[in-house]
Amino acid sequence: MHRIIYLFFLFSVVFSMNAQDRLPSTTASVKKGDFYVYWGWNLSDYSSSDITFKGEGYNFTLDNVTAYDRQSDFEPGKYLNPTSMTIPQYNFRMGYYFKENYSLSLGVDHMKYVVAENQTVTINGEINDTNSLYNGVYNNDSIVLEPSFLSFEHTDGLNYINVGLRRHDDLFQYKSVELNTLFGLESGFLFPKTNTRLLDKQRYDDFHISGYGINAVGGIQVAFLKYFFVQSELKGGYINMPSIRTTMDEADSASQSFWFYQVNMVFGVRFKIF
Repeated sequence: MHRIIYLFFLFSVVFSMNAQDRLPSTTASVKKGDFYVYWGWNLSDYSSSDITFKGEGYNFTLDNVTAYDRQSDFEPGKYLNPTSMTIPQYNFRMGYYFKENYSLSLGVDHMKYVVAENQTVTINGEINDTNSLYNGVYNNDSIVLEPSFLSFEHTDGLNYINVGLRRHDDLFQYKSVELNTLFGLESGFLFPKTNTRLLDKQRYDDFHISGYGINAVGGIQVAFLKYFFVQSELKGGYINMPSIRTTMDEADSASQSFWFYQVNMVFGVRFKIF
């Protein structure tokens, strides 16, 4: 997965550097001053992560915890219905071409992050006075992440709200169809709704600004009839969340950081306001 993303980014840069030689600007539609909006869906992947939990009576770290995404099975009534289309993992973005080949944009990447249950990980730290079976001092001990100990998900979701600068280049045009590339850098904050059950504490599930992210993105766009486009993207970056809410008690928190990867398919429209 890593190699595919790096190669895709490399090819995007090469295409961008050479596109102007292959396609005179007079043959392509003028983008400067245009706005665009797109919506689509993603498949995501995550590196393993060390997760630290702190609160009254406990302070421990779980090492190399694995997690996976949770994309919904395709159902037209869910994916295309305005009342339910935010349930699947989705990407929404709006942008403005302030130059012919550059745009500024604001987007929401709605991913889902689920810690795999019943995996065995290493634990360090202590758990005291929690009215649970897990009280004790841990030093590189193994523990199974059973639901009675921990259930941990960012499933509504791992919301990455970000701004980005993107470069767009035209590869070629045939009649009303254009093939373009894009490459960009983005950064923003994480606003997850974290679903957690920790030890014997009450389940917590609420939105909270938890950290920040930074990423690169590369893509291929097929535009047709001047105003409409279909776009595939590969995105990879880093997420750091030092302030994750885990229980109803504000003194309880978790922290983690990890790399994330996306494969996206989006559908959009380009338009002018002025």
